[in-house]
Amino acid sequence: MGMTMTEKILARAAGKASVTPGDNVWVKADVLMTHDVCGPGTIGIFHEQFGKDARVFDRERVVIIPDHYIFTRDAHARRNIEILRSFVREQGIKFYYDPEFLQGEAEPLLDPHNTSYKGVCHIALPEEGHTRPGEVLFGTDSHTCTAGAFGEFATGIGNTDAALVMGTGTLWLKVPPTMRFVFEGEPPEWLMAKDLILAAIGEIGVDGATYRAMEFGGAAVHQLGKVALDVAAQLGPDTSWVNMEERMTLCNMVIEAGGKNGMVAPDEVTFKFINERMKKGGSERAYEPVFNDADAKFHSEHHFDVSKLEPRVAKPHSPDNKANVSEVRGTKVDRAYLGSCTGGKITDYIAAAKVLNGRTVKINTFIVPATTEIYNQLDTLTYAGKPLRKIFADAGCTLGPPSCGACLGGPLDTLGRLNEPMACISSTNRNFPGRMGHKSAEVYLASPLTVASSAVEGKIADPREYL
Repeated sequence: MGMTMTEKILARAAGKASVTPGDNVWVKADVLMTHDVCGPGTIGIFHEQFGKDARVFDRERVVIIPDHYIFTRDAHARRNIEILRSFVREQGIKFYYDPEFLQGEAEPLLDPHNTSYKGVCHIALPEEGHTRPGEVLFGTDSHTCTAGAFGEFATGIGNTDAALVMGTGTLWLKVPPTMRFVFEGEPPEWLMAKDLILAAIGEIGVDGATYRAMEFGGAAVHQLGKVALDVAAQLGPDTSWVNMEERMTLCNMVIEAGGKNGMVAPDEVTFKFINERMKKGGSERAYEPVFNDADAKFHSEHHFDVSKLEPRVAKPHSPDNKANVSEVRGTKVDRAYLGSCTGGKITDYIAAAKVLNGRTVKINTFIVPATTEIYNQLDTLTYAGKPLRKIFADAGCTLGPPSCGACLGGPLDTLGRLNEPMACISSTNRNFPGRMGHKSAEVYLASPLTVASSAVEGKIADPREYL
């Protein structure tokens, strides 16, 4: 019987000719990623179980990316960074992206042009070439599934599992069945990947893909990102990376449906992106992509005609609390937030800038880029003759340093955190009570286009009227 991409990757990693959903197998990890929130706990368990002199399974396959609680004076957050630094020195970890500007109790002052710090791990991983087709990536963060956009098996794990991988390079897994989501037709400029994944989650629910792979295909998937192509061309004639960023958004929110991993079949766009990024990041190594067999069996198939989709919004307090923008248009919001691994990529900011150019926001609007690379691109990329940063500043937005920021609340001094009951429309990924701060705050999830349009009106707005 044929296998899906997820099954093929796990079979190969387990040293087996084939696997079927439900099989329990030991698989070899190609990369283990951790960050400043879960890294210290993982390190503690690693030393407790393997000994104080234990060594990681491969110092070039453990990638450590501080990103969550960086721009804060919180003493516990600073302690976590010091634990990571000590472990990196002890183990000789090759790929560690240090926020070297964090020293003692001093104010964190970032020079984005001169730093080893990267930012949000799920965006920094592909930027530095760590997301290779056909590989197995484990990460101590539930949104590790983002990397499925590159045709690899990528999933989040807890600290105990991560400590086992850290010491042995292996993990015991159950092979998930694959649900296939096919988006057909030609997407209009105003339809973004965030709208598609909210449509999928709205259809199946937040538990509709529990411990299943969610695979995305169809012509529309490979045409996403149209709104950003003209500006993206300033970086060179090949703008295919825009579509890669949109694929990442699709896979990023798989976990919001309970999914084990996300998956998009790799193609020439994938290979070009990752080959260039491996070379840039000094992380080059051979990889072997996989593809579905013709007779692969899927748990279920879900088809969407994108010509019939509207911009989507997830109402409080769940990603599956679905609505078309026309159904919630006019709902008052107090804040807008554009950032995170889901909605803080340069494609997202190009889209937002097209709405905000020449306009002024009516509510506090925060721009928090995912990585230092994206932060710097706000100066180099222009729209209508103006750098994106200037468009945001002229519109009255507040620009923050690259990090996970207020997506998960964070310490009280986190920029953009919802510290009191209020309504926020956000390009992030979760909206359950307390996610972005105050437990009584309300969060509406939407695409960057919808968030920017709503910021202009101070209420949920339809981006189709702004393009």
